Amino acid sequence: MEPSLLINTNRADYVASIENEGRVETLTNSDSAEVLTFLERRPIHTAYLAGLVRDNGIENPLNRGTFYGYRNQLNQLEGVAVIGHATLMETSSDQAIHAFAQTAQSCHKIHVLMFEENHLDKFWDSYAAADQRMRHAGRQHLLELRWPMDVSRVSNLRPATTQDLPLLIPVHAELALTESGIDPRDEDAAGFAERYARRVQQGRTWVLIENDELLFKADVIAETPETTYIEGVWVNPETLQQDYGRRCMSQLARMLLWRTKSISLFVNDENEAAQEFYKQSGYHTRTVFDTIYLK
Repeated sequence: MEPSLLINTNRADYVASIENEGRVETLTNSDSAEVLTFLERRPIHTAYLAGLVRDNGIENPLNRGTFYGYRNQLNQLEGVAVIGHATLMETSSDQAIHAFAQTAQSCHKIHVLMFEENHLDKFWDSYAAADQRMRHAGRQHLLELRWPMDVSRVSNLRPATTQDLPLLIPVHAELALTESGIDPRDEDAAGFAERYARRVQQGRTWVLIENDELLFKADVIAETPETTYIEGVWVNPETLQQDYGRRCMSQLARMLLWRTKSISLFVNDENEAAQEFYKQSGYHTRTVFDTIYLK
């Protein structure tokens, strides 16, 4: 009994050791089904990544980055990351975090890193070894809304059209400037406008416009069976007393929750007014993400 027990224990240790020795590989469209299955284990946390795969596939310049996978020696997927303009990952493996960080050192187009809390420190320890420097660091609360909820109706809330772009692009650029400290139009005005126009053409932007004045907008970034991820929420500051923001978000949620189980979004840790707004609207914090904007 004792020798058999000793052999089994050593074998278990050996297998565990093998599983911890992995590799990073560039993913291809042939990996899409496996990647989506992996991401669907935590659908709220991975909505952005899953949305890229669903909308564009894995190999597509519209992703503005490259998808990588981390596999252990048993060829099991333990991590998925997109490394590029916005760099995100999904993994519970420290080995994968450090491996992705080393891979990211060779990418010179990274604008922002965004990882679940406690993961970014581990990533940064390896990534910053290549003399990478941060420009700004912050935190984001990941919020989620499910039924039941209070519903308000806004009859003229509608999908935006390309005719609305002159109103939308300056507002969206201002949101990006507030969040990151950089106006995206300064670096690539045409590309920024083109990407936003594509979103509008996909029917992903919702607006309330009255008398040629933008009162509210919100962008659907990703849709999966489990959650719809939105960002770019803006309320005209001159109309705050009229409660457009709460009413439009309620109406938008009513429409979206017919085709998905929840709505998720991020709100800046320093924006206490926005946090209170979403709390009153029925959203609950699920976790916190750390962000670093690079120089």
